Amino acid sequence: MSAPHVVVLTGAGISAESGLGTFRGSGGLWEGYKISEVATPEGWERDFKKVLQFYNERRRKVEIAQPNEAHAALAHLQEVFKVTIITQNIDDLHQRAGSINVLHLHGEITKARSSRSSEMVIPIGYADIHPGQTATDGSQLRPHVVWFGEAVPMMERAIKIASTADFFMVVGTSLEVYPAASLIDYVPADATRFLIDPNPTLVADDTWNVLRVSASEGVPSVCRQIRALMA
Repeated sequence: MSAPHVVVLTGAGISAESGLGTFRGSGGLWEGYKISEVATPEGWERDFKKVLQFYNERRRKVEIAQPNEAHAALAHLQEVFKVTIITQNIDDLHQRAGSINVLHLHGEITKARSSRSSEMVIPIGYADIHPGQTATDGSQLRPHVVWFGEAVPMMERAIKIASTADFFMVVGTSLEVYPAASLIDYVPADATRFLIDPNPTLVADDTWNVLRVSASEGVPSVCRQIRALMA
């Protein structure tokens, strides 16, 4: 018998506890920048140097940030269960905590890609991307991040993963950004569902187990519950 599949959808709330900023509830600002200026294709076309500067700053913050108790608890859960994390975050904190199966819906800040082809991706770690730094096709390198208004190429794969969940955990996301928010519609009806958010905006019915606490408190608690249910 195969191990139960725990699928976890994480958002900015889980990384905020590691000191990484979020634009949630900030009136369209992210670390003092207008979202339209640094997280849209139009912003890139207007001033790509500003966009590069913004993500270079974010990359430096990711480098010094450390995984928190929530990241660690999910990594430890792999010891007993099949765990797949679908994250809306562009940081690498899940991987640094030890999680193996991580699907990044909105890209990864530790990678760059051609500004012409989304298929031409290279790892850059925590290094800056500079104006004039090009991909092999000669185009300016840009962050490997899905901006508002762009397609989410990993969505189809994420839907397939969500549809195989025995346990489904939502952590630190408002579920207000689509298409990621629609993933809950593909979770099997008989899956056990957990929502962890101190101020959830999702209208959860009685099929959800809601924990109105922080990720670092709620995720370890839910992981213990899942272990106990399967003991």
